[in-house]
Amino acid sequence: MSLPKLFQNPFRRWLSNTGAGSVRPSVLVKQLHERDRRRMMKHFLSLEKSDRLLRFGSALPDELVAQYVQKMNFSRDMIFGVYSSSFKLVGVGHLAFAPKEQAPSRQVVTTKEQVAEFGVSVSKSMRGMGVGSKLFQRAAIHCRNNDVDTLYMHCLSSNKTMMHIAKKAGMEIQRDYGEADAYLKVLPPNPSSMLQEAVQEQFAMFDYTFKANARAAYKLFERLPGRKKAAPPQ
Repeated sequence: MSLPKLFQNPFRRWLSNTGAGSVRPSVLVKQLHERDRRRMMKHFLSLEKSDRLLRFGSALPDELVAQYVQKMNFSRDMIFGVYSSSFKLVGVGHLAFAPKEQAPSRQVVTTKEQVAEFGVSVSKSMRGMGVGSKLFQRAAIHCRNNDVDTLYMHCLSSNKTMMHIAKKAGMEIQRDYGEADAYLKVLPPNPSSMLQEAVQEQFAMFDYTFKANARAAYKLFERLPGRKKAAPPQ
């Protein structure tokens, strides 16, 4: 068996053969946990200065980016990610929750106890592939299924990617002094939305597990005596 076939995802082949690939999300978004923190650190530190400006509102130096990642609270907030075929984290969405009194805009009224704010970053190699939009959609459906009806995004008005995501999602956008607040009123949950989130996570979890195991197997394979270096699994 050749190396490419050895590391090819059998689940994706099965989906293609059965026709189920038409209902599988093209970008798989997975909830991130403590074990993903190291790869999150690599992702954020790899962002160029201009990308850090758009993500954080200022071009943070490496030490402040590292502090941001280290302070991420996985028990309070929800962090979502997209892994590439080579098991690199190429997109991160941070859904942070806060009491409704801390809502960025007082014009939005909610009876819920919390509101949520979303921030997203995507690696340069994955731009234009819908990764940011899929991360936002996952965050929105999680809000919907967890009694949060108001979702915010705060960014620079010059952040075309965030503005595109906001407009595509039908968010109300308020601009002020070069910055923008976009908010979305999320629909109440229903059985369909609950099932949708669960299925998406299952797809992503299977894909994540395969990629992690394939990466480990590839490293072991390369250590075998007499092996020539080959490209990592795609």
